[in-house]
Amino acid sequence: MSEGNEKLAETTGALDCPNEALSGRRAAGEDPAKREQIIEGAKRVFMSVGFDAASMNDITREAGVSKGTIYVYFQNKDDLFSAMIERERALFLATIRTVLATHEDVKTGLYKFGVSFVTHMTDEKVINAMRTVLGVRDRMPHLCQRFFKGPENLRTLLQEFLEHQVDIGSLKIDDLDLAAGQFLDLSSGGFFKYRLFGTMEAAPPPEEIDRVISGAVRVFMAAYGARQTTAA
Repeated sequence: MSEGNEKLAETTGALDCPNEALSGRRAAGEDPAKREQIIEGAKRVFMSVGFDAASMNDITREAGVSKGTIYVYFQNKDDLFSAMIERERALFLATIRTVLATHEDVKTGLYKFGVSFVTHMTDEKVINAMRTVLGVRDRMPHLCQRFFKGPENLRTLLQEFLEHQVDIGSLKIDDLDLAAGQFLDLSSGGFFKYRLFGTMEAAPPPEEIDRVISGAVRVFMAAYGARQTTAA
């Protein structure tokens, strides 16, 4: 977008929000529904043509909003892409948090976690999003770091679940971070790597996911399950 057009968009957005214009700053955008509408439009464009080929004009048309409106909510394409990735990440973590919170039994919790993890991470849309994130890592390293590391991520949620299971006596673990990483590795079964690099063209079938996750739970429990000692 040219500097002149960007200034015009900013001015149009300011006219839509006179209070922010008078204060001399760009409005943050206060309508959650409108923000969601823009992100949904951006998601469709990014998933269709990729980050580099996507333009703010494309996103504006797809989202059904004016240029002025889109620049009230987001500074530029990078800002919008980051918001989209953060939203998708937050939705997935919320799902995983619910899965772990609703299963007190350690084996069931681990199994449900593993199935949800693999099913999500091997989905075609997620794989395409991951490839896009990796494609912008040089210009947006903070986005990649946050997406894969935290502060709250898949590993930290699993650690919290394992810590609770240790507290109630279901597991015996000295290094929670190590154990969480080990279960993630056991659960992935190479699926994510194969999907990401195109070795596996389609997501694994449910029965194969079940086979791998069931095995992961057995191995994990053999290593960390709290063994009950009975008197002779």
